[in-house]
Amino acid sequence: MVTPTEVRGGPEQVGAELDDATLVARARDGDVPAYEQLVLRYQGPMFRLAMRMLASRGDAEDVVQDVFLVVWRRLGQLQEDAAFVGWLYRTTTNRCLNVIRARRPTSDVDLVEHESLAPRSRPERTAEVDAQMTALNSALAQLTAEQRACWLLREVHGRSYEEIAEALGATSTAVRGRIARARAQLAEMMAPWR
Repeated sequence: MVTPTEVRGGPEQVGAELDDATLVARARDGDVPAYEQLVLRYQGPMFRLAMRMLASRGDAEDVVQDVFLVVWRRLGQLQEDAAFVGWLYRTTTNRCLNVIRARRPTSDVDLVEHESLAPRSRPERTAEVDAQMTALNSALAQLTAEQRACWLLREVHGRSYEEIAEALGATSTAVRGRIARARAQLAEMMAPWR
């Protein structure tokens, strides 16, 4: 007899079809493949967030690995299955803020990726975009850790003010203020590129 899983192509494809809340509920019940699907879905966005906040590939990899281990261990503490993604962003952001507070970020790694922005056919345009991105990364490194976190979560990851406030343990008014100050500071530092 052929099972529905075999018809669809295996357990990994079935997991890809399920929503986050279902996968979280299954993972909470000890279903390791369900949790693996959640990791596959969200390790990229969490790594990009950590990379942009920390400006260090090694630190970002360590943070993301730690976050997914902690989340797996504490999955039973999550009250609502649908709150998983917000919890993941909050945990990743807080871990990054702890690393930033423990050391000053370096600027040898891009905070914002830009490979796809530079057209390959025009070397002068590529050089200009590279210089702009270097200036932006330098400007981002000068923001406070909280401003950088708020700006990245809003402008790069598209999170709402409420989601950011929850992730940082702040009010949405405080988040709006941090983002406004970050935008003003970035605009001032990037003025030569307009």
